[in-house]
Amino acid sequence: MREIGLGERRLTVWREEAHFRVIRPCDAQERETLDREQQTLDSLFGGEASIVAFPVRDWGEELSPWKAEAVFGDRPFGSGAEETMRSLVEETLPALENACGSSGAYILCGYSLAGLFALYCACHTHVFSGFAAVSPSVWFPGWTDYAAGCLRPEVPVYLSLGDREEKTRHPVMSHVGEAIRAQYALLKAQGNTCTLEWNPGNHFREPDMRCAKGAAWVIREIREKRT
Repeated sequence: MREIGLGERRLTVWREEAHFRVIRPCDAQERETLDREQQTLDSLFGGEASIVAFPVRDWGEELSPWKAEAVFGDRPFGSGAEETMRSLVEETLPALENACGSSGAYILCGYSLAGLFALYCACHTHVFSGFAAVSPSVWFPGWTDYAAGCLRPEVPVYLSLGDREEKTRHPVMSHVGEAIRAQYALLKAQGNTCTLEWNPGNHFREPDMRCAKGAAWVIREIREKRT
């Protein structure tokens, strides 16, 4: 494991020489679960795949595509996704390559609002070989219409949702099932290799294992495409 200082962020790389680097936007709490996630990837791919923790301090500001009213509590969403994407692509990945060498493939994998951020990046950048949006916040106001106007690279995209996530009385969250199905249909229509997996449980059940499954699916699809 290696830590790389990058301004106010500090990246953590589990396997420096890995061919597949799974970029994981995460907060401090989620960071604590990534050891188990890496162990799962090790069991599947040996040292060929590595998680790279990309720390996010202000979840609702740094990962939101645009401003929106509060959904939980009273704090509204910001509009920092574009700047976070720029920092990731123009600063973080070059610094990572400078420290650890070039990678065979970068995969962007995010959970919840970070999953929505992964889909946002899929609309705007071609540096990633695949995306895993795990329980993504596709309920976000205006997202479905926005996604319909996006041009995405033809790369593997993994989607998943807990089978109890849409079973809620929350007026916004109850639309997440409808939104994830629309996202999947859109990606298929645009020619992406894509899957939608339903996991047992609600939004908070085993996010690390769900992300490991998503990253593994993308890695296998990239491998198959190259053979």
